[in-house]
Amino acid sequence: MIQFKTFTPSRTILRSGAAVILIATLPAFAGIAVGQQQPQPPLDAASEAEIKQFCSSIADAARDQRYLLQKQELEKLQADVDSRISVLETRRAEYEDWLTRRNEFMKKADEQLIEIYRKMAPDAAAPQLAETDVMLAAAIIMKLPPRQSSLILTEMKPDKAAAVASIMSSAGDPTTSKDPS
Repeated sequence: MIQFKTFTPSRTILRSGAAVILIATLPAFAGIAVGQQQPQPPLDAASEAEIKQFCSSIADAARDQRYLLQKQELEKLQADVDSRISVLETRRAEYEDWLTRRNEFMKKADEQLIEIYRKMAPDAAAPQLAETDVMLAAAIIMKLPPRQSSLILTEMKPDKAAAVASIMSSAGDPTTSKDPS
């Protein structure tokens, strides 16, 4: 247990010639261990009232600042969501465009024309398809049975067969778009 020894302040005035010296003695504490702190005096009613008045006077400003920070954060998040939506809309438009082009490509080779080439010999069909539009030739060859398609491609010139095969492979790839980036 700590015991406090207090002295009441007193003033001693010493007069020495023209000088007056005021010496104030302050309370002294005896028996306080090193590292211990003095107990805080309790706040009086006036101090508590001042604290409450200060807190209430800045409460509106603090709330406004908090709302402003939250609003700024929400605006940032909204901008991020909007940018992501625009990217998704762009990709959706690309996919729809690809799907439309693929469907048009497949319609080029209508069933009657396919049936004609299906009944032809591969060595007779290859030169004719080599002379037609590459897109049309690829569409026709894609709709023929695989065995017959491979025989027709074998009979074609290598550069024409490669162009047809390239179109056929890109038509089956759903990740193909106008802009490869």
